[in-house]
Amino acid sequence: MTKSSKKSQNSHSKLQDFVVVTFIEDLEQAKEYENLLRTNDIPAVINEQDEQSDGTKGVAVMVPEDFLDEAHVVIESQDAYDDFYDFALEDEIDDDFDSDLFDDEF
Repeated sequence: MTKSSKKSQNSHSKLQDFVVVTFIEDLEQAKEYENLLRTNDIPAVINEQDEQSDGTKGVAVMVPEDFLDEAHVVIESQDAYDDFYDFALEDEIDDDFDSDLFDDEF
């Protein structure tokens, strides 16, 4: 029993060295962020949070404090890329929809 308490203390002390870079509700998105950060040589862990006061559960993506600024830049860059990609796809879909809408078949 002593071993398990030492293990939990050790993992807790490791998490104390980490700070939250982002907090989201989707575990899959948190895993994607964790992989993205690790790919960019930033140590990262995810920590599922207990149910919040508003009834939602969440996931914290955490990095060492020394990497916090760099982690923000990496995540924001990925989000901007995703937003641009989504916008481009929406434009393409809208173009197809508009051309079909105004075609006359008389």
